Amino acid sequence: MEKKRITILGSTGSIGTQALEVIEKINDKFEIVGLTAGNNVSLLKEQIIKFKPSVVCVGSEEAKNELKQEFSSLKILSGSEGLVEVCSDKTLDLLVVAVSGKIGLRPTLTAIDNGINIALANKETLVMAGDIVMKRAKDKGVPILPIDSEHCAIHQCIKNIADVRKLIITASGGPFLNKTLEDIKQATVAQTLAHPNWNMGRKITVDSATLMNKGLEVIEAHHLFSMDYSNIDVVVHPQSIIHSAIEYKDGSVIAQIGVPSMHIPIQYAITYPNRVEGVKTASFDFVKARQFDFFAPDFEKFPCLKMAYEAGKIGGSSTVCLNAANEEAVFAFLEDKIKLFNIAEIVEEMMAKHTVVKNPTIDEIFEIDNEIRVKTREFINK
Repeated sequence: MEKKRITILGSTGSIGTQALEVIEKINDKFEIVGLTAGNNVSLLKEQIIKFKPSVVCVGSEEAKNELKQEFSSLKILSGSEGLVEVCSDKTLDLLVVAVSGKIGLRPTLTAIDNGINIALANKETLVMAGDIVMKRAKDKGVPILPIDSEHCAIHQCIKNIADVRKLIITASGGPFLNKTLEDIKQATVAQTLAHPNWNMGRKITVDSATLMNKGLEVIEAHHLFSMDYSNIDVVVHPQSIIHSAIEYKDGSVIAQIGVPSMHIPIQYAITYPNRVEGVKTASFDFVKARQFDFFAPDFEKFPCLKMAYEAGKIGGSSTVCLNAANEEAVFAFLEDKIKLFNIAEIVEEMMAKHTVVKNPTIDEIFEIDNEIRVKTREFINK
């Protein structure tokens, strides 16, 4: 059987490295064609030696020149134009979009236009331009397989979306689930990054602490599964064992459960529609799990989740504003410029000032994104 040709955007990040671990275990089924990274050249060098891609792309000319000194025969690209070129290879079977931020949007659209299947771990692609991306994918007949554990869980539960009444997205609650509002307001960066269940990148871990991450997932779910926001619920489930569930029209509820491991949803997306033995994860033990707890999310402590619902319902450029303002505020928090709860206050301020564009083009989306980031940074600096 011919190997699937696969390229990974963001191969040195948390999802990218775990995707390579999955592929290494089932390498008889996959051939790595391309790898892209920001500026973590040292790790990328190790990946090049191990997986022997035919093309790589890095974030800067400096990183490109450094790689060329060691890999003179390898095709090495750089910048956003390089990413788009990597995704223009029509011989690819699958593109894993594991980059963080808006940089993932254009390459994803390029791959869709070239008929390449997508395994998506980039939230911004659907949060910023879900209507455009999903329509383009439908028109081109390109499946988008979600890598997020929650959306992967929903995908596994659905047989016929027309029979589904409701999506139920679970949230761990993050490190401040049982803390007071005052505790959250005084939280340090170190406390915020100490997630109880998941090992993720810094930005997404902060989003998990504010529950903005869950809000972005609600917006993603709306686009991925064509589900109205009124039929998407968020339930806090501290154990992170039930990864999400769906309720059918007849009242049946189907949930996907398992140990908290990103290897499982990554492998599901990469190998779909097949299931194979891959990275060994612990077998789930019902007896050891003992109990599942569920709570309604507290919108007073976690207003970011409420704002995400509101932005999604408004639609248009509202979600672009939400995402850009949040990202800039998170960066400011990680640099100790603001407090954790200021993130929600800053996003609320930017949302209130934003004039919504109902059906923005891709170019307009990037213009609005840039404008909101500039205004958010100015507001933070004041």
